[in-house]
Amino acid sequence: MPLSRSAILILIAAVLLVAQYAMAAPDTGAAQAPASAPVELTSRGFSGALRAVVVPPGESLQPHLSVPQGLKEAHWLAVGAHTQSPASVTQEGLKAPGQPGVWMLAPSQQGTSAHAVITPVHFDGSKTQLNGYRIGRWPARSAGRSGRYAPPELLIEVTRENQDFAVSEHFRLRNFLTKDQANVWPKYLVLDLRLVDKLELVLQELRAMGYQGKGLHVMSGFRTPQYNGPGEGGRARFSRHTYGDAADVWLDDDGDGQMDDLDGNGRVDVKDAAVLASAVDRVEQRVPGLVGGYGVYRANRVHGPFVHIDVRGTPARWGKR
Repeated sequence: MPLSRSAILILIAAVLLVAQYAMAAPDTGAAQAPASAPVELTSRGFSGALRAVVVPPGESLQPHLSVPQGLKEAHWLAVGAHTQSPASVTQEGLKAPGQPGVWMLAPSQQGTSAHAVITPVHFDGSKTQLNGYRIGRWPARSAGRSGRYAPPELLIEVTRENQDFAVSEHFRLRNFLTKDQANVWPKYLVLDLRLVDKLELVLQELRAMGYQGKGLHVMSGFRTPQYNGPGEGGRARFSRHTYGDAADVWLDDDGDGQMDDLDGNGRVDVKDAAVLASAVDRVEQRVPGLVGGYGVYRANRVHGPFVHIDVRGTPARWGKR
């Protein structure tokens, strides 16, 4: 029996309504905060694995973290120490502690307890060290470079007590420290959490490709200008490592201290680094907001093959694959 005109119109309306609902429905494959946690999705990154936000002392935590309704009194506890700081709750929202450090909100609040707030130290570059820790001078200061090459002005203070704080599921503050001045504390670090987010996404991509993806070994993270030097020994003068948004890494699921045999040819070589680089490509295709450079490096007498990964904001590729 043929449908009437009114029945056909009702059927079309129903199909359009279902289609509209499907388009509005969230992608269940994307990492999301639990529905009960009033935390902005951006605070966990695209990977869903970030556990901290970096906010200058005394500034509002919006939109990084939302404040639970009814929160009137609270205080900040310094990670790895007994230091406390009053939590300033105003009509504009919760503000970051006024002192540098890594802080957790107490009493524990749903949606904020799983996140730390890192308040950095301001460094104007007029000196070459801070509290006895040698930093040096960014060459961009004398070269007049700006934009993404402007000298960083906010440094994270890393202490013996908070160095093991996990900024994400697989990475700790100490993983990104400059590899010198072993006995000098506190140390200072520039760390762009977008880099950490991208590294977590690379691990997720490697797992999707069939690898265990337990964690990436960070051979080199942040380098102070003093450590990086004036562009000698293969290090770029304006290296992204000195801006805290680059890391040299390899996958080491078997724990032998070098890149795994990712291509299965029975030896560890640059082809394994190329497999890791392909995971970076896939991440950048899915998340253009984390685009950057990567370089594929061969083994030498000091280290095995590895991949440089950064979030400079523009695509760059180098190294033989």
